Amino acid sequence: MTDVVLDPGPQGSPGLRAVLGTPAGPGPWPGVVVVHEAFGVDDVMRRQVARLASAGYLALMPDLFTAGGARRCLVSTMRAVVAGTGRPFVDVEAARAWLAASPACTGRIGVLGFCMGGGFALVTASRGFDVASANYARLPADAEAALAGACPVVASYGAEDPALKGTAAELESVLTRLGVEHDVREYPGAGHGFLNDAPVGPRPLRPLLRRVARMAPDPVAAADAWARIEAFFAAHLRERDAS
Repeated sequence: MTDVVLDPGPQGSPGLRAVLGTPAGPGPWPGVVVVHEAFGVDDVMRRQVARLASAGYLALMPDLFTAGGARRCLVSTMRAVVAGTGRPFVDVEAARAWLAASPACTGRIGVLGFCMGGGFALVTASRGFDVASANYARLPADAEAALAGACPVVASYGAEDPALKGTAAELESVLTRLGVEHDVREYPGAGHGFLNDAPVGPRPLRPLLRRVARMAPDPVAAADAWARIEAFFAAHLRERDAS
């Protein structure tokens, strides 16, 4: 993986940092903008970028906390995803534009996010991407308006996630009404953050996060979710690119 710096312009984060994962072998490859969860670009998120690169995608994760770290940026970033506008969206678009301009990218680009990042994936699904993956994401306040005209969406939730009870069913209903192609699944026994391969967050808080938020890896649910994501992305990024 490579650390890169993007230029999102005056409305974005100055010196926007990003992590780039490049597949092995000859390109070009489809691109994926990966949006990190609320704990920022940590080792777990870097491994998610590496996983997508190993699956054959040029994967770019912008650091939405570039301007001051999680402590200074988390609240404003969360407010932005609720509002559907603001500097973090400029940063996500800068990552999409960087991939689109790269000779290593085919020009077909998806967006994939975790937790907070999943919220960004849902909101930006109608903003120039070819496919979106939202994982344990809150829905936008006006989900039908935000998802009108969205690209195909694959979404995964944990049935034991106390903060998102009923969200998978609600998202499925909204996407069905809008006629958006989708694959939404809720995993029994899984909680929040189940796609992570290790515990996340400040170490002293991890027992609390596990007990209250049911935040813990679930290798079985994660394996199935990743299989669905990769199949869905292949159908909308690889197969259509080759046709």
